[in-house]
Amino acid sequence: MAKKKVVVAGATGLVGHAALRHFGAAGGCDVLALSRRRPPELYGARHVPIDLTDPAQCRRAAAELQGATHLVYAALYEAPELVDGWRDQNQIRTNDVMLRNLMGVLEPVAPELAHVALLQGTKAYGVHVRPLMVPAREGRSEMYEQPNFYWAQENFLRELQQGKSWHWSILRPVLIVGETIGGAMDLIPPLGVYAAMLREQGRPLDYPGGAPRVSQAVDVDLLARAIAWAGEAPAARNEAFNVTNGDVFTWENVWPAISDALGMKPGTAVPLSLVQEYPKWIAPWDELRRRHGLISPGLEAFVGLSFQYADYSMRYGQTQSGPPSIVSTVKINQAGFTEMMDTETMFRKWFALARASRLLP
Repeated sequence: MAKKKVVVAGATGLVGHAALRHFGAAGGCDVLALSRRRPPELYGARHVPIDLTDPAQCRRAAAELQGATHLVYAALYEAPELVDGWRDQNQIRTNDVMLRNLMGVLEPVAPELAHVALLQGTKAYGVHVRPLMVPAREGRSEMYEQPNFYWAQENFLRELQQGKSWHWSILRPVLIVGETIGGAMDLIPPLGVYAAMLREQGRPLDYPGGAPRVSQAVDVDLLARAIAWAGEAPAARNEAFNVTNGDVFTWENVWPAISDALGMKPGTAVPLSLVQEYPKWIAPWDELRRRHGLISPGLEAFVGLSFQYADYSMRYGQTQSGPPSIVSTVKINQAGFTEMMDTETMFRKWFALARASRLLP
């Protein structure tokens, strides 16, 4: 096989950016970053600006894609109303078209293509519309009757791969935690901004969410290593895998660690919708950026749709304890990927990094 050439689609997103970081550090391969905006750090990759919804732009990128051996498909279109958008036909159609456009130009110029990694998540099990079966397992807990762009993309890949030498793997992470700017589902910016607003008032870090639910999370760097593993492991060929840190958590139980990582005392439960409150924080955030010499942009550019995701994840407005949201990772462990991480340590890691890199005060 020729030298490995990894194409990362969606390179500015949480997962795509982590994949750039992983493959850049691993060395021994060429890395191509595909995204509309230039990623804040390329880690040695070459950037190709591209809008995957535009077939003409995809065709123009064909020369750059030549010789690709691995595709990490982490590109994602989310509707402005994030949670409602998960059931929107336009959102489903757009994500389907994006993958088709890219594969339509990549496959003909990549005769050595070996692997396509596709990202899904717990919406495959209907977590956004019903309680999960506990634990949700690959191949038996899927909610295929619920329209979802996952199924459109998965069915397309399954059909396209028939009789070919390349393989696909589907990764289903749970709540992903890492660092990005302007993401749709990244909790570090919204919680960091919320904490900064309370600190300015001399207040402790009150918990803004609703009633508890036992959940799981995954460190985005661990997820990137799982993606890289899937690209090489025979046991991962044409298989779907849940990916988590390996433990469970509730927000209330990790809140003291988050508070400590942000240099604050934990407060009490004070329900607050971050979506409803953040417009009041736009001007104070700009003042904080100036005073602390932050490199993060204005509030909406920094947080993206993630205030919506924070309200959803922390169950703002929910007064009854929720059913546990737990998936099984037995399949990926038995296939050979056995990495784990303490979720409390993960939150400490990313808040410390965000402060050290001057994204948060």
